[in-house]
Amino acid sequence: MSGHSKWSSIKHKKGAADAKRGKIFTKLIKEITVAARMGGSGDPEANPRLRAAIAAAKSENMPKDNIERGIKKGTGELDGANYEEIIYEGYGPGGSAILIESLTDNKNRAVADIRHIFSKSGGNLGENGCVSWMFEKKGYIIIEKSVVDEDLLMEIAIDAGAEDVRDDGDDFEVITSPGDFEMVKAAVDEATIPFVMAEITMLPQNVVDLEAKEASRMVKLMEKLEDCEDVQKAYTNADIPDDY
Repeated sequence: MSGHSKWSSIKHKKGAADAKRGKIFTKLIKEITVAARMGGSGDPEANPRLRAAIAAAKSENMPKDNIERGIKKGTGELDGANYEEIIYEGYGPGGSAILIESLTDNKNRAVADIRHIFSKSGGNLGENGCVSWMFEKKGYIIIEKSVVDEDLLMEIAIDAGAEDVRDDGDDFEVITSPGDFEMVKAAVDEATIPFVMAEITMLPQNVVDLEAKEASRMVKLMEKLEDCEDVQKAYTNADIPDDY
């Protein structure tokens, strides 16, 4: 069974206070554009990746016009950059694994910027395949314990197709296969259970415990990566303590 996504929960708990709205919108527009292009359709009903991208954009209160422009760039109705999907892999403090999803219109710039971030932050960029085997694509929903009874959540999530519901301190984690994610999320929504986050992510199959100093360096490294314009998402198998 996959490990938990400690970085994802930390990132979302830090929340809007750290969010750079312009960069968030830029990344979301990129994903909408690529989803429309790669999925072969600008219709979200016929394109699951686009449907998920639009849902993410709406959760960040992106204006409808921005979403529609992103779709039209993907379908070729409007001019736009030709983004390429690239996976980068490397190691962070304490030998932790890092997996990076990039969407870029300039591969040379992307790899140079990402390598620079690693080298300045106590990590190093690795070869293709060096850590990707440590991660598994899953649907991932975080729900605060204070808003739902565990037995009720378990019943709703498992009946809808979830693989597991786990206790992670202050939160419950609902784990699904990518194919069942939308159905489980819809069941949680229908039960009016608010969630902290819900997304398709890459969960580590095991975790690496970090000491406080290493954990602090890891958080800074991950923040720099996600602040990079060519990085869409960054994942790690580091287990970062709450008091890092």
